[in-house]
Amino acid sequence: MSLEKLQPANPRDVNVYAPYYQGRKRSALPLAISLYQTGNLEGTRKIEGGDSISFVASWSVSSLPADLTRCRLQFDGNAELSYEVTLANFEFVDFLIEVLFYFKSNRSPDFSQAFYRKLLRLDD
Repeated sequence: MSLEKLQPANPRDVNVYAPYYQGRKRSALPLAISLYQTGNLEGTRKIEGGDSISFVASWSVSSLPADLTRCRLQFDGNAELSYEVTLANFEFVDFLIEVLFYFKSNRSPDFSQAFYRKLLRLDD
């Protein structure tokens, strides 16, 4: 699904997550929950000094913010370039909000540097 065609999620679904976010992030929450509910995202990771690499992200979907989401990213259609991370739903939705902000300014879906650090376990 194209992020441009994303419709806001049902307010009932959004309100469950609202206490976890403030300001600008809270206003992006209806679209982020809608994206979360799709269970997948295709995008492109820009590589500094190199070619961009495509990825497909897929994740489990649950309705409760404290439940865990397992997200799997596969780069360049290569099974050897697959990575997984497990996060609380509210934390993962926060990363999806950042995807939406990045898409708005760059017209290309991608996760934040902080998400990749967590995915690659660089901060452990």
